[in-house]
Amino acid sequence: MVGLTLLIALIVLLILNVPVGIALGVASMFALMVGDTLSLTSIPQALITSCDSFPILAIPLFILAGDLMGAGGVSRRILDVCNVFFGRITGGLAIVTVLVCMFFAAVSGSGPATVAAVGTMVIPTMLKLGYDKSFVLALVACAGSIGVIIPPSIPMVIFGVSTGTSVTSLFMGGFLPGLLIGFSLIGYCYWFAKKHGYTGSKEPFDGKKAWAATWEAKWALINPVIILGGIYAGLFTPTEAAAVAAIYAYVCGAFIYRELPPKKLIKAIGTSCSTTATTMVILGCATAFTKIITIEQIPTMVTQMMMTVSDSPIVILLLINLILLIVGCFMDTTPAILVLAPILLPVATSIGLDPIHFGLIMVTNLAIGFITPPLGINLFVASRISDSPMEVILKGIVAFIIIMLIDLMLITFIPEIVMFLPNLMK
Repeated sequence: MVGLTLLIALIVLLILNVPVGIALGVASMFALMVGDTLSLTSIPQALITSCDSFPILAIPLFILAGDLMGAGGVSRRILDVCNVFFGRITGGLAIVTVLVCMFFAAVSGSGPATVAAVGTMVIPTMLKLGYDKSFVLALVACAGSIGVIIPPSIPMVIFGVSTGTSVTSLFMGGFLPGLLIGFSLIGYCYWFAKKHGYTGSKEPFDGKKAWAATWEAKWALINPVIILGGIYAGLFTPTEAAAVAAIYAYVCGAFIYRELPPKKLIKAIGTSCSTTATTMVILGCATAFTKIITIEQIPTMVTQMMMTVSDSPIVILLLINLILLIVGCFMDTTPAILVLAPILLPVATSIGLDPIHFGLIMVTNLAIGFITPPLGINLFVASRISDSPMEVILKGIVAFIIIMLIDLMLITFIPEIVMFLPNLMK
């Protein structure tokens, strides 16, 4: 009865367009009022205890690092370097967009932040060069989703905390899937540009110009090396790496590039605080929600139910992917992980799936949710920064979703894509 009340209340609240974090908290409250397993005080307790965690501290710090990179000129210099080396290729600016998103992903850990930072720079230029608007906006929205797959990744931190999986191992597991998706998008961009006659820059390669752009961006380019190298060398934890990323982004923007005056700094901090506050409310309410479903043994019931459908690992993996894809269309990444990871992880491990592999499957599914309506947060960000109606983006997004789904199947059924680097650490 408690589990049924929890599910019905959550569905009704989401249909009524109640914010996800509030919906999770209110649904938990209704469930506790029906049952007697926990008291109502467990909800405010969850709000406090869920945020009182050292690994969780990485989330606001990575969010801040991404905002400071965009405001301080770090992202623009990365774009300049990529354009110098790849701008002459057919569809060069589209390819550069994907590469910059991949690079930005190695610092920010956020999909929407990647779309906002990169899209603001490349969308006007690509439209001026004659690129189709639907293609441009869909490309930026899709490439931005790489931000949660290439480490560091905020969703991976949340998955690791909620399931007890090593965040460092999850980061290692995200490298090859992120590269797979990035190069898949680059291949499609080249084919699309070839088909529609989008040529690259006609300027011949200039070694001096390339060196000048690289030297100008040297501090931005070594940022991921410092952060990820420090994590894997054991110099600092992922949380400490997030602090290093934020401080480094501030130093670059304020003192090296001098493009982060106090007014822009305050605005960037304000944006980060707003995003962090929303995330923390969701995290706290989802913790109470997860505690209830665990006590009611809902994960065990779901595992048994899926096993009755089929005992084939392939069928179960397809079912898990289908569930996650549907959920990604309607629920943001953070609550989706917090609610579903404890439910689906036992199912995945029962068929021999490594928690790290399952974590990447889950994150990739929810990354696709960034570009699938009705939620599709990356679509809304691209629409807002380009001041274009959603219909324009939806015309071009189908091809990108198909590419992402193909990559998802490869990541799901070829475990080595995820597990190769984590296994080297053992």
